[in-house]
Formats: sequence, structure tokens, C-alpha cells
Amino acid sequence: MSETTTLETAKPKVPGRKKIKIFAQYDPTELEQMESLYTSTLSEISEEEIVKGKIVSISNKDVTIDVGFKSEGIVSLLEFRDEDEIKEGDEVEVYLENLEDKMGQLILSKRKADVLRIWDKIYDSIENDTIINGKIINRVKGGMTVSLSGVEAFLPGSQIDVKPVRDFDALVGQTMDFRVVKINPVTQNIVVSHKVILEEEYAAKREEMLASIKVGMVLEGTVKNITDFGIFVDLGGLDGLVHITDITWGRINHPSEVVELDQPIKVVVVGFDENTKRVSLGMKQLEPHPWENIEIKYPVGIKAQGRVVSITDYGAFVEIEKGIEGLVHISEMSWTQHIKHPSQFVSLNQDVEVVILNIDKEHTKLSLSMKRVMDDPWIALSEKYIEGSLHKGTVSNITDFGVFVELEPGVDGLVHISDLSWTKKIRHPSELVKKGQELEVKVLKFDVNARRIALGHKQINNDPWGEFEQKYAVGAECTGTISQIIEKGVIVLLPGEVDGFVPVSHLLQGGVKDIHSSFKVDDELPLRVIEFDKENKRIILSALEYFKDKSKEEIEAYLKAHPNEKKEIDAATAELEPQSKGR
Repeated sequence: MSETTTLETAKPKVPGRKKIKIFAQYDPTELEQMESLYTSTLSEISEEEIVKGKIVSISNKDVTIDVGFKSEGIVSLLEFRDEDEIKEGDEVEVYLENLEDKMGQLILSKRKADVLRIWDKIYDSIENDTIINGKIINRVKGGMTVSLSGVEAFLPGSQIDVKPVRDFDALVGQTMDFRVVKINPVTQNIVVSHKVILEEEYAAKREEMLASIKVGMVLEGTVKNITDFGIFVDLGGLDGLVHITDITWGRINHPSEVVELDQPIKVVVVGFDENTKRVSLGMKQLEPHPWENIEIKYPVGIKAQGRVVSITDYGAFVEIEKGIEGLVHISEMSWTQHIKHPSQFVSLNQDVEVVILNIDKEHTKLSLSMKRVMDDPWIALSEKYIEGSLHKGTVSNITDFGVFVELEPGVDGLVHISDLSWTKKIRHPSELVKKGQELEVKVLKFDVNARRIALGHKQINNDPWGEFEQKYAVGAECTGTISQIIEKGVIVLLPGEVDGFVPVSHLLQGGVKDIHSSFKVDDELPLRVIEFDKENKRIILSALEYFKDKSKEEIEAYLKAHPNEKKEIDAATAELEPQSKGR
């Protein structure tokens, strides 16, 4: 508060009244008569007090006022707040500063009288809780400055309203009621509050509302605060909460999508706790439940437009109108595509067309389909990919159990690992095919209901095992080239591009401690068939059996090329030496 205001607003002390009478020079009798007549027309007034006077005249600068004293006083026109509102004959209050100055002039002040009167109201407000009117003149740090008829006071931001103030600047220039809550006697700083007046009004209304509130009542209120979990509504003295689930029948992520601060809204009381005095409100309950007559509005089989509102591992939820949403299961998204996760096919807020599959009104569940918007393409595909037909496709995926081949965009078939080759012993499909490779296949089975096509690659050629049965009969001899070395033996490639197996116990080597050091891929072995299984497509061979009836020269020629195998060949042919000598 400025120094000027402090000086002007200091409440002056009022001394004892000083009576002054003026007499002219007359003889005693006349003087007594004159004094009697004159004193009867004068008022007894004192300096430094407020007196009432009547406006005698108004000039362009001053106002002449008669206070019932021997002379009239003059007050500057600037001391009147509303110059246009005063006129001759009006009664006004002025402060008597001095009965006469050096010129014998009565000294009056309208401004000081006003200040003293407002200070009386200020003290009365803090002592008796009376209300005082003021005007907000500007914004300052922490609050606003208020003019109480010329006396400045501070209005803290927290004392303006019972609800948060959103725009302080909009309050400048407004006139409202206040109550003085603090005065500093030394600095004469004044603190006022508008909030305490509102709280008293709200307290009375709150008690009135609590006494009459009932579940089902429809009320009008104002959005006071918005949180993640709901809306706080000012009902005019009583606050209530609209939970986010009670704002709308539809799905929303945040209440701010529906309402904004200070927005007037209608609500219905959905709950009231008499112990905690908490009021639960609803907005959606003012509208009909969207599931009423749903079977008429959305009969099974009808198409509808919707928006994807949620995506899970097993499907996507689609809202076809506020409060009505259903599940499109992952299996109902596409006729042809193999979808691992719904996010591969749809995205949030995407507009989609669906078909109503099933309505569970009791549990408010709706089953939807996206793929059934179009005709089932598998019916047409069944006429194209008939069993036994040959086709070319591209390897789209390789698994442990087989190869997926894309026959056309969105149409895949599976070649099981057992249907890749008639002759190869395949441990993993990647040994034979690569992703992106073109592969010729034959349709083995087409299942419309299961949406599956079983394909075969080996079936594009005839089964050669009928021929192998003669060629690789038990006792037949041949040469095999090692293609794989495993702990139990070696796999060899035989003439006719068929694989055979030589157990480790039938190999010629210097012991079996390390099969990998004795043999290597692409080594050639002389072999004899010891087992042929046409049903299981298996040929077992032996190197030892091959040499049992061979001549010493043949054995020595082989040992010269394979010195590490001498020990076992010697053991295997020991029984043949007498026969060799007799030859």
C-alpha cells in the first residue's frame, strides 16, 4: 500500500470539542441580544471530526458547503468521485480539518471523510463479520488488488472463489462483496476474502441439498474439475463425482473427450453415502441404454460400420455405436491370411465393416466378423486346387515340421517334411529348400472347413522304392558317398539319389573313439546292403560285410588307400585266410 494512501487513510484521533463563538463590538445589552440570536443559528462543531453539510454552490473547480458555522467551507471538486451526480442542496459528509486558517477560512475535506467512513466499515467487517463492497483493480503476485472505496486491500488468489480460478485477468474491473479477514495495525495492510462469503452460502445450500437429495434425482451443475478417473461437478453448494464409466455408454480414454471445465451439464444421482456424504452422479443414465432393442436394430447377419477401439492377442473390439461394441476374433479377420496377431491386420481407430454373428443381450456381448463381409473365397479355391493337381508356388515360411508354400497372394499350403523327398533323410526342411525359392507341388488334400491345403513335393514324381527293392536287395553291393556324419554312423548317397545308412559298428576304422577323425564328407565307401525296408523307406548297409568274401589283394588295395581301417578289416577277414590260401 502506498505511502500516500497510508497517510490519507490513517484513522485520526478525535480530541475534545472546542467551542468558539465570535462577537462584534457592541454595548453590553445589544451584545447580549445579538449573541443570543446568533448562537441560536450556529451549530456546535469540533475540529477533526466528520460533520454534515449542504452544498450551496458548485463551480468548475470547487464545491461550497454550509456546515452551519459562521462561514462556509470550500472543497475541491476533484474530491468527489462522481462529479456529475452532485447538485446544489445535496447533503454531504465532510471532515473538518480546521475551523479557520490564516485567512479565517473553514477547512473541509470530502476525501478524508470518505476514507474515515470506509475505515469504519473495514473495522466493522473484521470485528462483526459484516460484508463490504469493493472493486478489483489489478492483478499482483499471489492475488489481486481491491479498492474498498479508495482504500486498497489485498485479495489472495486462494480467497477469490471456492473453485479454482482459471483466468485472473478476467476479474479485473469486477465489483463483488468481501469480508475483511486481517488488518496489520502497523502497516495498515488489509487482507480480504470473497471465498468465505461463498463458503457460507454453499454450506447452507449443502445442508439443504443433503436433506433432500435422493437417488434418481436429475440435477444441473457445472464441471468443476476433470481427472483421469472422472468429473467433479459443482451442484451449487455440493460436489459430486461422475465416474469415467458413467459419462457415456461408449468407450472413452479420458473425460476431457466429452466435457470441458466450467461446462454446464445435467446429471442424475446414482448413489449417495449418508455416512461420508459422497454423491455419485451419472450422465449416461439420462440416455436410453443402447442395448435396448439391439436385436431389432442389429439382427444377426446384417452388415455394420464400426471403429476399432481395442486390440488384444485374441482379436479386436469394434464399436458400432456409442455403448455397443463387439469382438472380432482373430479367426474372423481374414479368409486367407494366417494372422499371428490382430495388429497385423487392423489398427486402433480404424474404420471397418463387420457382420453381426451373435448377440448375447443378457451379458451384453456381441460377436462380429470382418471376413464374412465378403464371400468365402475358399469355395472358389476348392475348384482351382483340386486334389492331384500340380502347381508352382513360393516358399513363404520354413518350420521344423514342414514348408509353407504360397500358391497365390493370401493362399498358403503346407508341405510336410515327410512329403519333401522320396529318397532323402531330412532332419530339417531347410536342408532341402530355402525361403523365397520356387517349388513345384501337388495338392494332396483340400479342406474347405479347416481352411487348409496339404501339399506334396515328392509326389510330383513316382515313388522309386519299387525299383530300389530290386536294386538294393539284401546282399547287393554298391558304392556310397558320405553326405553326413553322425554319432551313430554315416549317411551315404547311393546311386539313384537315395540315402542309405551305415551304422558305426559296420564301418572300417581304427576303433570308434572318434568317427569324425576317421571319415569325412565325400569319402566313398564300398558297401553291402544288410537291410531293405520299403514301407519305411530305409536302406541299411555295411562296409565290413562287403569285405568278408573279398580276396586278400582287394583288401590290401583298399587298406593302402585307407590305412586307419586295417585293424578292423583284419579282424573281419581273419576267418577268410584259409580260403584265400587255398585259392
